Amino acid sequence: MAMTLGEIARLVGGTIVRGEACLPIASAATLDTASAADVTLVDSRDKLHSLAKSAAAAAIVPTGSGSLDRPSIEVADVHAAFAAVIACFRPPRVAPPRGVSPQASVDPAARVSADTEIHPFATVGPDCEIGPGVTIHSGARLMAGCRIGAGTTIFPNAVLYENTIVGARCIIHACAVLGANGFGYKVADDRYVLSAQLGQVELGDDVEVGAATTIDRGTYGPTRIGDGTKLDNLVMIAHNCRLGRHNMICSQVGVAGSTTTGDWVVMAGQVGVRDHVHIGDKAVLGARSGVSCDIEPGRTVLGEPAIDVRDRKLQLATISKLPEMRKELKELGFRIQALERASAGPATLPDAA
Repeated sequence: MAMTLGEIARLVGGTIVRGEACLPIASAATLDTASAADVTLVDSRDKLHSLAKSAAAAAIVPTGSGSLDRPSIEVADVHAAFAAVIACFRPPRVAPPRGVSPQASVDPAARVSADTEIHPFATVGPDCEIGPGVTIHSGARLMAGCRIGAGTTIFPNAVLYENTIVGARCIIHACAVLGANGFGYKVADDRYVLSAQLGQVELGDDVEVGAATTIDRGTYGPTRIGDGTKLDNLVMIAHNCRLGRHNMICSQVGVAGSTTTGDWVVMAGQVGVRDHVHIGDKAVLGARSGVSCDIEPGRTVLGEPAIDVRDRKLQLATISKLPEMRKELKELGFRIQALERASAGPATLPDAA
């Protein structure tokens, strides 16, 4: 589907500042991938120089960018405008009619709202309760007693163990596992024996769980994820954890058992958090931080062990200078030796008398 520059400008509520409204546009693409028939975007005025390297036919740019080297449309919000253009060029696939596929396995004891979509080969166990507007994709499995809130989407091959509770408007991506046993063992009769795993997992509203992420069930009560929290792909949340609201947990983070967090906490990639610690509101854990103690609210930490980010940056700056410091230290050693030899003076002979 092709559009003209003028049609795109009307779609996004923008202003053409250079070029003809009749210019044909075949598609939309980013600066580095756009062809001579595409429209692209530049999201800030200080990046306008990069447009010269792009083959794009036209660009969507911020208001006030001025005349550029090719046709352009000025808008107040570049990303919102470009998203609208992308959606127009790449409309969503036609969704199948809502309802339960005859190829899905839904236990007769499950309670499924009328406005629910369950795809072929999905499995819903006994005593599950599925709210209105829920979509369960092929291969997903909900074991007995799960509760799914309105408007939630569960993607293919996700597994929800028994009694998992999911709030409204959540997104659970492919191959996520909610409610597996925690990694808790005790030694009995000279072997490891699994400790009690009698709790469940509870997600608040608007939670997103990334692909292949795992959240373990609690020992006796719930492992709980607060409203609005987002978990990236390949995140591990252990048993009995309580994550607050609107946390942002990036890929490959591991949080050990019984750890709690406040609201608006950020954990960057590959952070590791030990068990039984608390991360305060709005704390930021930098990438690959190793956290072994409580973190105060609002604090930003980095490193292993995690310390205040300013102290860590000083350490890194010092480490980068170690080769130069080593060279200077050797030179000082040579100079000290030379001074010691000079101060000793020439050897004196004994008196002839």
